[in-house]
Amino acid sequence: MGVSGDMAFATPYQTYIPLPLPSNSGGRHQDHEVVLSLVPIHKVTHASQLPKDFLFPSSNSHLIVGFDCEGVNLCRNGTLCIMQLAFSDAVYIVDAIEGGEKLIKACKRGLQSRYITKVVHDCKRDSEALYFQFGIKLHNVMDTQIAYSLIEEQQGRRRSSDDPISFVGLLADPQYCGISYNEKKDDPKFWAQRPFSEMMLRAAVDDVRFLPYVHHKIMEKLNDRLLFQLAVRGALHCRSFCVSDKGFADWRPIPTIPGPSNPFAY
Repeated sequence: MGVSGDMAFATPYQTYIPLPLPSNSGGRHQDHEVVLSLVPIHKVTHASQLPKDFLFPSSNSHLIVGFDCEGVNLCRNGTLCIMQLAFSDAVYIVDAIEGGEKLIKACKRGLQSRYITKVVHDCKRDSEALYFQFGIKLHNVMDTQIAYSLIEEQQGRRRSSDDPISFVGLLADPQYCGISYNEKKDDPKFWAQRPFSEMMLRAAVDDVRFLPYVHHKIMEKLNDRLLFQLAVRGALHCRSFCVSDKGFADWRPIPTIPGPSNPFAY
């Protein structure tokens, strides 16, 4: 079943997140395999506004978080303007411009934690910006662009590495969401504007609110071999543009053996 594309904001500070039905909900019909949860949107300028489980990760609490970054020329020399985090019960728009370096560095534990899976579409430039601007080594990602490619290969449809699936294309695929998604306008300084416009808020939220559900749909299709390949490729993509004088000596090792309970926890 495709997720309904008609999921606009209920108010400027609430949105709908698609979530899979709980496993104890009884028989699942193909037309009712997703529920829409109305959740708040939080604009974050101070670390105290973020969930403690994200700021201080623990082995007692494994989280799946939709993740994205936006900015002006997002890379080592650009400007990271916002970071978006989609939990099952809220979406957080972390304002790097107003909150500054202190706010983003407060997220370091969560972004580097093996207990928090960051679900992201094409993590390379996000990781580059985080590493060179804030000293953060992004870890434990499920990159949906990589996952899509692996699943397509498994199903006999190899996609050229020069033409990876876009986020718009992924969401349009009925295997994952089946929605029509309009990307933000191509204004190079779009994310640097303050205060946030409704268009900015909507675009920021839309980039992450579907990711936890996409994670669920991807996990249904991956066997142990593909899970391992996804973990390895995700780790490599995180460091693709992060070469420094240290090489990768201060990064976590590339995964070698999948973990029994969480294949992304290394």
